[in-house]
Amino acid sequence: MSLEEKNPTARQRRETILQLLRQISDGGAISASALAAKLGVSRQIVVGDIALLRASGEEILATPRGYLLENTDNGGLRRTIACKHHSGDAMARELYAIVDNGGEVLDVIVEHPVYGQISGALKLRSRYDVTAFLEKVERYRAQPLSALTDGIHLHTVFCRDEETFLRITQALQEQGILLERG
Repeated sequence: MSLEEKNPTARQRRETILQLLRQISDGGAISASALAAKLGVSRQIVVGDIALLRASGEEILATPRGYLLENTDNGGLRRTIACKHHSGDAMARELYAIVDNGGEVLDVIVEHPVYGQISGALKLRSRYDVTAFLEKVERYRAQPLSALTDGIHLHTVFCRDEETFLRITQALQEQGILLERG
């Protein structure tokens, strides 16, 4: 292995990061730590590289599972759902209801009185993804963003068709999680 391969320039390293992100299978993600290990640099170097790639226009999402490239040409429907709940149990029921009915939870959004809109990329497609997310919330004792807004939050949901979206909203309504217009 040449010295250049062991210590790539910053530009080469960022190109390698993009190549690795492009190689991820559908729905996969790769953590900053995993990228750092592959590249032989620190996690913080990777985080900085990702920031620079985003600033140059790359659509890179940071999710609870790691980084992935945003796929904006995937057909189907994107819809926003307004929800309200106060417990971790309700959060689990909400997320499982969405994925169990064929949806993908792309993000969570809250409206903060000082910062305005705050969002977090989730990209939860399956029960496995939801369970891993909930375990991470528990492990880090993290408060959901909805704790900032008395439980009110939005989710952008991706689904293949209108029927799937209606099935999701009905399941959330039956659980009393869907925020109703009053």
